[in-house]
Amino acid sequence: MNETILTPEELVDRLRTTFGDVVTDPRIVTRAEGAKKNPNTNVWMTITRDSLKPVIRHLMEITYPHLSVISGWDVGEELRMQYIFSIYFGNHHGEYMVIFTVPLAKNDLNIPTISDLIPGALFTEREKQEMFGVKVTDIPDGRRLFLPEDFPEGVYPLRKDETGVPDSMIKHLWQVKRPTDRPAPPVTEKEENSPSKEVKSDE
Repeated sequence: MNETILTPEELVDRLRTTFGDVVTDPRIVTRAEGAKKNPNTNVWMTITRDSLKPVIRHLMEITYPHLSVISGWDVGEELRMQYIFSIYFGNHHGEYMVIFTVPLAKNDLNIPTISDLIPGALFTEREKQEMFGVKVTDIPDGRRLFLPEDFPEGVYPLRKDETGVPDSMIKHLWQVKRPTDRPAPPVTEKEENSPSKEVKSDE
């Protein structure tokens, strides 16, 4: 059975019709890529935290999405999580990206796990916990993924505020300089440019 492929515009209309005002700021961006200038389309939407799982469930009813990654960034007054999916993989010029942005106030950094819907989301959710300090509720495995167990609590490497990595934890290699008790590495002189070979003429 052939799958009915929704255009980016149809997808946006369907989600806005189904979920109303919780889907805001839809944008469709298409770029031409490669020598053949094939279109690469990204569909951006902002959704609320409470609508995250219902929206993803609905997307799964349309077509099963591939979760590329959950990304995030610190914009000052809030954090913004981005759930980046590709859909219609394998359809000639039919695949496009769907990105849901979920704003989170810094005094309420909680978001539900989607690993019960898409198990592969677990690893990127774990990363968001340790790098941004976002609490993923009901996550089945909350262990750290990249940071060592003795890394200080309350320090989040990808935050840009006072909870980010402090200067005291940063090692400036340019300040260390070269050890004085080691011999300097040998330096070979550059070879002089050899004269160009003369081209013999048949004349």
